[in-house]
Amino acid sequence: MTTTLIIPGLRSSGPAHWQTWIERHVPNAVRVRQADWSTANLAEWSSRIRRAISQASEPIIIVAHSFGVLAAVQAASDHDHRIAGALLVAPADPERFGVSEMLPAGPLNFPAIVVGSTNDPWMSFDQVTHWADKWGADLINLGAAGHINADAGYGPWPEGLALVDQLQRSAEVRAAQAFDARHRSRVPRLISSLNTGRSRRIRELRGADTLSLNRAAVLLERAGWRVEPPTEHTPVSGSQRQYSGSKQRGARSLESTN
Repeated sequence: MTTTLIIPGLRSSGPAHWQTWIERHVPNAVRVRQADWSTANLAEWSSRIRRAISQASEPIIIVAHSFGVLAAVQAASDHDHRIAGALLVAPADPERFGVSEMLPAGPLNFPAIVVGSTNDPWMSFDQVTHWADKWGADLINLGAAGHINADAGYGPWPEGLALVDQLQRSAEVRAAQAFDARHRSRVPRLISSLNTGRSRRIRELRGADTLSLNRAAVLLERAGWRVEPPTEHTPVSGSQRQYSGSKQRGARSLESTN
């Protein structure tokens, strides 16, 4: 199970926006709300995203749009071990807001998909390609799709939902593989532990058996028997498994008592 963080851009995403549509179709989706949707304050926006990340108990899928992409990438880079994947749609140009130096300059430590457009007024496709390469993200070109928002006709967006589902399924596979690897590495230690415990119990049983036989030998000697260890060629069975004995002079034979 994952938590999907919906991270809109400036002026948020209204009821006709694809982010709102996906929010209704993805279980355990949480919208990150900003104090001021009209002011592009990267530090403030990132702070609220970090808070949302820390409040989620499950691995996180990020679904961000426009300026929300920039805030999401900055916040997620500080908590990359919590991020299972990110869908970054129509990122705004960081140079336009003077925040390029505040963004990760190298590959993100989680799977990411950047979706861009050839006629996006908020970032040229060359710049989209540049940042996707920097972040080590897969890049999808939707062609002349504007800013990939409600005004560009992106309300219900099944292809976007499929991308979110792809990130979730990939995260589940990685989690299952990691779980299997952890438990596979524990098997040799578990077997060693079991063998150690088994050997200890065998030693304890052997010690208790020897102690009981020694006490029995003392009692037999007091009753007039001469008790000695069996020879190697003498078959041993039944109550004589550890010791064989013979009656001393004047005492009854062992056979006569059976």
